[in-house]
Amino acid sequence: MKKYAFGVDIGGTTVKMGFFSVSGELLDKWEIKTDTSDAGKNILPDIAASIKDKLEADHIAAEEVSGIGMGIPGPVDDEGNVLKCVNLGWGVFNVEKEMTDLTGIPAKAGNDANVAALGEMYQGGGKGYSNVVMVTLGTGVGGGIILNGKILSGTHGAAGEIGHFPVNDEETECCGCGKKGCLEQYASANGIARVARQRLAATEDETVLRSLETVTSKDIFDAAKEGDAFSLQLVDDLGRMIGKACANIAIVVDPEIFVIGGGVSKAGAILTDVIEKYYKEYAFHASRETRISLATLGNDAGIFGGVKMVL
Repeated sequence: MKKYAFGVDIGGTTVKMGFFSVSGELLDKWEIKTDTSDAGKNILPDIAASIKDKLEADHIAAEEVSGIGMGIPGPVDDEGNVLKCVNLGWGVFNVEKEMTDLTGIPAKAGNDANVAALGEMYQGGGKGYSNVVMVTLGTGVGGGIILNGKILSGTHGAAGEIGHFPVNDEETECCGCGKKGCLEQYASANGIARVARQRLAATEDETVLRSLETVTSKDIFDAAKEGDAFSLQLVDDLGRMIGKACANIAIVVDPEIFVIGGGVSKAGAILTDVIEKYYKEYAFHASRETRISLATLGNDAGIFGGVKMVL
């Protein structure tokens, strides 16, 4: 009888691992280091060894585990093939087959942002909905699309890569993807700070930000909450950009709810309120009342989404 499952979130620095009951209860969680040496060839064996150690320690047979669900920081197609993963050093191979071969347990894999979105739908900010778009504002900008309770990965595993929406034709600096003017260049934590630095250099406006040695996105939101006019304008412009992007997404997939996650989302209501204001301004009338809420699972979204794939 199947009683347990694993959710695994593979990051460039650490692998987050969760051990769940088949009812979806998180029983234990831990992390191991991501060994990216030798083109990441040790990553899956390390995960398999950690899973085996957990089962041995708890005297659980592999036959009692229904599956291992994995979030991967790169495109993954519907057959479980990783289509190159630069952060891990991986090329093209079937990650599901290899993990199953290593553990004897069925494995499923998906793009990490999509898997996190599934986790938020399952037990987080999107709980109770089956059509969810997650927007992740962190070091970069990512996204995940869940339609009828299932991940929409697209033909090339690239569905939901909303950080690479082209939003500014005048941009001269390159995004990490090689293009110019991507949403990620303005709405990621680094992008928000970059825009602030540019405006500070181009204007003489009074702002508390000028007294700081380095300006972070958190500094900007904190100053905006205290009423700093310069920072409030930065936040307003950010909300316009994200709100418009969400309105464009809604025209295509028409979700019930947008869930805003990632480190930047810790700013809270000041961020979601301004996104919602501009979303309503730009959205097609039929989808204007789509909800916008904050993610609630934090760093656990990936393991919850991973386990949801196999339960």
